Amino acid sequence: MHPAPPRTPYTTHLVTDAGTFAALAPDWHRLYTRCATATPFQSHPWLHSWWLSYGGSGRLRLVLVRDGTGRLIAAAPLMRVRRPLPALVPLGGAISDYADVLLDDEHGPAAADALTAALAAAARTALLDLREVRPGAALEQVYDRWRGPRRRTDDSVCLELPAVPLDELITRLPSAKAQQRVRAKLRKLDALGVTRRVAGPDEVDGALHRLVELHRLQWRGRRVTTEHLQPRFRDHLVRSAAPMVRSGTAAVTEFRLDGEVVAVDLTLMSPRLAGGYLYGAHPRLRELKADVAVMLLDACTGHTAAAGGIGTLSLLRGDEPYKHHWRPDRVVNQRLLLARASTAPLLAAALADARARARGKDLLVRWKERDGGGDT
Repeated sequence: MHPAPPRTPYTTHLVTDAGTFAALAPDWHRLYTRCATATPFQSHPWLHSWWLSYGGSGRLRLVLVRDGTGRLIAAAPLMRVRRPLPALVPLGGAISDYADVLLDDEHGPAAADALTAALAAAARTALLDLREVRPGAALEQVYDRWRGPRRRTDDSVCLELPAVPLDELITRLPSAKAQQRVRAKLRKLDALGVTRRVAGPDEVDGALHRLVELHRLQWRGRRVTTEHLQPRFRDHLVRSAAPMVRSGTAAVTEFRLDGEVVAVDLTLMSPRLAGGYLYGAHPRLRELKADVAVMLLDACTGHTAAAGGIGTLSLLRGDEPYKHHWRPDRVVNQRLLLARASTAPLLAAALADARARARGKDLLVRWKERDGGGDT
């Protein structure tokens, strides 16, 4: 079974060529601005740059829907994979915190109907395996309309705060003493003479190179996400950041001390959600007992206030203890599995694999707790 064709005169297109993907930038951006649930990870600069760094020949699958005037009203950025199962998966991969499709809010349910039918046709013999879907995402509209086998499971945990000025966030802290400590940390940053400056579009390339080098320096000798140290990741960040800054979907901030850049932060923004994606900080700040987390949060709340209208400040994926000081809301991303009747066995296999991995992770945590609380 698969969704019935839409009743409106929409046309669907399957793009498999990277050059066509690049040329879609203006249309994609217009659609992005008309989709209220979009996150920065659905912007064209982020996805196209990711494809240039991580895509594979012959795997691109962009499912597009246009109305009778040729206007792009829905888009699903996907790629074909063969392992561990034949599947269509979102572009953006493991370095993107949220995956989604884009739906033009002005077209309402009709756009979702058309995209769902187009996705069913594009899937053919593959499973649609859609990970890191934020609750309330546009993909939920596709899931609700899907007529074939479907399953929903939990994915990564994200922690979220309201996008309010830092003074208001401080009041969320559990005690007056905790609030006083944060204010003292802000005063210390001022006393040290730490200043910050937002980089312009023409300055972003240099700032991002400095971010990556500072990130490497701050984690030297410690466990780090190894992908963040790879040239392809650096190239992706540098390539995507400048157009995102120009369109208002990113802000790059440099922090200086005694005239030297000692930290650089990349914050990603969409109309309703923002989050600090990556930063690099010189160990000197730690030696001076400057609280880098407070410094970055102060800058991020400044960006959201300047943008206006952003309601959520996401701490992105990860349930690290330090994030809980701010009493954030715990939001669990979803994994949506969609199949046709002929590919139902693929869905069953994917679920079995997910359950086995979850059991293995649970056993590992229990073993470490029994063994004395080793590093996780």
